[in-house]
Amino acid sequence: MVRRNLRNAMRCSLHRFGLTKAVPLAISRGTTKAVDHLLFVIEAEGTTGWGETGGFETGHRRYETAQVAAELQALMPQLADLSPEPLQALEPLLASLSPPARCAVDLALHDWWGQRLGRPVACLWGLETRRAVATSVTLGLGAVPAVLERLERWWEQLPASRIKLKLGSPEGLDHDRALVGAVAAAIEARQQRLGGAAAELQVDVNGGWSLETARAMVSGLADAGVVLVEQPLPPLLDPEADAAQFAALELDCPIALVADESCWNLADVVRLAPFVDGINIKLLKSGGLSEALLMARAAQRLGLEVMLGCYSDSALLNGAAAQLLPLVTWPDLDSHLNLVDDPFEGPQLVQGDGLRAGDGAGLGVRLRPDTPLAEALALGPAAAGGPHARP
Repeated sequence: MVRRNLRNAMRCSLHRFGLTKAVPLAISRGTTKAVDHLLFVIEAEGTTGWGETGGFETGHRRYETAQVAAELQALMPQLADLSPEPLQALEPLLASLSPPARCAVDLALHDWWGQRLGRPVACLWGLETRRAVATSVTLGLGAVPAVLERLERWWEQLPASRIKLKLGSPEGLDHDRALVGAVAAAIEARQQRLGGAAAELQVDVNGGWSLETARAMVSGLADAGVVLVEQPLPPLLDPEADAAQFAALELDCPIALVADESCWNLADVVRLAPFVDGINIKLLKSGGLSEALLMARAAQRLGLEVMLGCYSDSALLNGAAAQLLPLVTWPDLDSHLNLVDDPFEGPQLVQGDGLRAGDGAGLGVRLRPDTPLAEALALGPAAAGGPHARP
């Protein structure tokens, strides 16, 4: 039963903010230049928690930001006389929400918990938080010269020792092969020029190949030095048919096979474990950190590697995801590094492209004081040190 406690009751608010990419990202399903996201705020007992969410699309499921906002607005009156702890007591109320709506509330509750106790969420889980893991950076689909130019731009920004190349081009397999060859050659040339280890090359197809196409491509990817292929096959709503696709490809795939759009929750991890080498956890898909932690722990027990991914997310969502980094082999949290108007500061880059969660309690995220969102929350320079200010 949900515990009602007017003395410790939550006050909730919802705020829309825009995010604009420095470089638009093209994948097999289209191109993204900018998105609108939502900040969900809870306040209780003098402590504030933040959660981020927004719409997204995976080829077989779609959530609009306006739909997510409507869900959260309908939920807020139900939270108005409830305590934010224990989180377990709120689970029945959140179960009916869509994954992105649930994500916003789940993150805000975790952030509130960590802020209340003055500890990072990862520390409260008992995880080692100081180890940094190199994040991949993403190359979207495009003409070969444009993709190579984007690669050079990443290398100007950070070492980029892990490169994720989007494939599944509408121009066909020849274009995919040309992209792989050009990027692999650029990586080798840089390694020859600078020495040291060559950057790791990953490919992400976002469901853009058929089973026959995937079988035709994977051996060539291995020959080019690609270490993993992510979601080569379109996700299917029928879970058995979806798993059967991966089973049919598994024996023909000489590199690590990773499920993304097909893997949303713990049940999917168990369902796909016999046929894949890894899973990609994204908080908007999982509905927040509660399910994501279960997925990461289960994946480890099942012998799977964990990738930690993002959509067009700010440093708040990526800062939340970074709490899981001690359990992750392949971080892919680069979206906030490609934003021109991120209102948040969060995950830290260490020794070039090593990523770890931001310092500080909760999700380890701060709001930049000189942003419209900060002014909307009365957290701008004029309110520094005010009742809702966070360290």
